[in-house]
Amino acid sequence: MERRRFLYGGASVGGGMLLGGTAGTAAAATTRDATTRAAAAGDAVAITPADRNYADVVRGWNQRYIGKPEKVHLVTTTDQVVKVTQQAVKEGKRLAVRSGGHCFEDFVYHPDAKVVVDLSEMRQVAFDAERKAFMVESGCQLLDVYEGLYRRWGVVIPAGICHQVGAGGHVSGGGWGMLCRLLGLVVDHLYAVEVVVVDASGTARAVVATREESDPNRDLWWAHTGGGGGNFGIVTRYWFRSPDAKGSDPSALLPRPPAEVLINAVSWPWSSLSRKDFDTLVKNYGAWHVEHSAPGDPYAGMCSYLGLNHRSNGAIGMITQMDATVPNAEQMLADFVAAISKGVSVGHEAATTRTGELAAMPELVEPRRMPWLQATRYLGTSTLTLNDPTLKGDFKSAYMRANFPDSHLDALYKHLTSDAIDNPTASVQLSSFGGQVNAVAQDATASSHRNSAFKMSWMLYWTEAADEAKSLAWIRECYQEVYAETGGVPVPNDVTDGCYVNYPDIDLGDPKYNTSKVPWHDLYYKENYPRLQSVKKKYDPRNVFRHSQSVGLPD
Repeated sequence: MERRRFLYGGASVGGGMLLGGTAGTAAAATTRDATTRAAAAGDAVAITPADRNYADVVRGWNQRYIGKPEKVHLVTTTDQVVKVTQQAVKEGKRLAVRSGGHCFEDFVYHPDAKVVVDLSEMRQVAFDAERKAFMVESGCQLLDVYEGLYRRWGVVIPAGICHQVGAGGHVSGGGWGMLCRLLGLVVDHLYAVEVVVVDASGTARAVVATREESDPNRDLWWAHTGGGGGNFGIVTRYWFRSPDAKGSDPSALLPRPPAEVLINAVSWPWSSLSRKDFDTLVKNYGAWHVEHSAPGDPYAGMCSYLGLNHRSNGAIGMITQMDATVPNAEQMLADFVAAISKGVSVGHEAATTRTGELAAMPELVEPRRMPWLQATRYLGTSTLTLNDPTLKGDFKSAYMRANFPDSHLDALYKHLTSDAIDNPTASVQLSSFGGQVNAVAQDATASSHRNSAFKMSWMLYWTEAADEAKSLAWIRECYQEVYAETGGVPVPNDVTDGCYVNYPDIDLGDPKYNTSKVPWHDLYYKENYPRLQSVKKKYDPRNVFRHSQSVGLPD
């Protein structure tokens, strides 16, 4: 880990040495001098607009949002986070926090944020023998976490698929991934969290909160099991240990993933799909997941993505991962694909176009058996959007408890076949949920969506400013029309169950787009919101940690 930090730090502060010219040399020298002084004092490196690397630290993954903070602090310790936070409070500067840089909205790089606390250099994964739990720093990218836990100890936390996502925001938002039906949400294995908070007097301090019933800070732990990032303080470290784990052997304190999995990718070409075929395919997917949503289902080890790509993409795609260690795994996977295809007049074929964010995978038209970590690395790094520095995007989400009513299908088909855009990145992705996720009570964690069968996510990307208006119009109109009968949003009821806080959508709080009278926070948190407000009042009474859709203080 120290070597990784050195390499990342060297790339940012020493890059100027490769460029010719007096100005480049002077800028590099200025940055190196600041870094040297900060290291000597034990302080975080502060990057300002005068530094050549400023442009690279004021943007995340979504290029719609580029900040103009006065300083970006690259922190490496909790003490540095406390010090930076204290100084910002003293000066009355608005704070923002970055871990992986994957926030969909402007919560980090907001025009009002003057100080950004960048946790991306805090990337250690280790075993804490005293707490009998695995410590993960907030800046860790998910693939770092998987590699760190599995290679040495053979264990896993059931987090997300995208390899670059930072643990900081992903976990606090109740992260889910390919193993959720088998192992639950990542927060179902969260033992403790370290948070830098600010009290009523304006004093910053670090607090460690655990799930122990006797812990006076337990409510702060609970708030970070789905309450979302940037709401209560700055998370610097997480500790993971499964609730039923016993003993001190690290390899027995978290679940083990399947040793091998089967990966399959198929598609159905739009050119051959009738309207009836579309409805059948989508309803088959929904019906299967409703039927298999209970904990302990024989298909708990399976997770699937059905990418309802816009017609300009060329095809609808489906990518499936199946636990290959269960008896008759190959046949179970074949039966699943057959169930989704039943009644569709078009046979499935190789996935030769992207499925949502994932690349084409024609080589997986026949299921391929892979070691778990190899498959996780393969899927996690196949996301086409991760390394494209030009993309701007918009996103929306929904949880589904029941299958689609006809009105939902009408709206989906209308907009997925619309000529209003010609954009192969536009898609509505259906993804497996339920299983072990639904074994946990709604109020046991802040993640309240514990009786859903599958999830939905709307996404599209564009590069040119001229395409923004029509892109936003497409995604907003599609979403509003799908949920027209419930005020343009998926209100919690017998069919839908709100939205996923880790896919933040600022439109949910806009009465122009949400006419349901159900506030945005009830779509994310349902009945858990008042309790989150109480935690906010206790640990952030001055509302230091806030963004465009943060938990509010009680009235």
